[in-house]
Amino acid sequence: MVAESLNDGVRIAELLASELTGRQVGAFADVSVENADLDVEPTADGARAYDVERADERVARVFVHSERAHVEFETGLDAARAAATERGLRTRPKAVEPPRLLVFVEDAAEVKRVVDAFDAAL
Repeated sequence: MVAESLNDGVRIAELLASELTGRQVGAFADVSVENADLDVEPTADGARAYDVERADERVARVFVHSERAHVEFETGLDAARAAATERGLRTRPKAVEPPRLLVFVEDAAEVKRVVDAFDAAL
């Protein structure tokens, strides 16, 4: 049963939300999870689960797929990319205006690594 939850996109997003809001020190002191869709259903392209904000400014959005999650960073893109890549996470730029960065979280074990990318972006 544990193996099933390790690569469940919704569960990964829940763990990430807990990590982000549970660290109320340093760069995370005013980080919050906003606009959460409590009934989100994973999709192939990723369904928006929630936004991550800091001081009423959106930093990123979190999306869920059936077997993974991805974070769409809106600020601190270069720092987030460097931290994510250094920690072995797959990244991809999103060619929109303004540009964004996608960081893929394939397994619950990668949640702490993506938190490091948030730390760098903040």
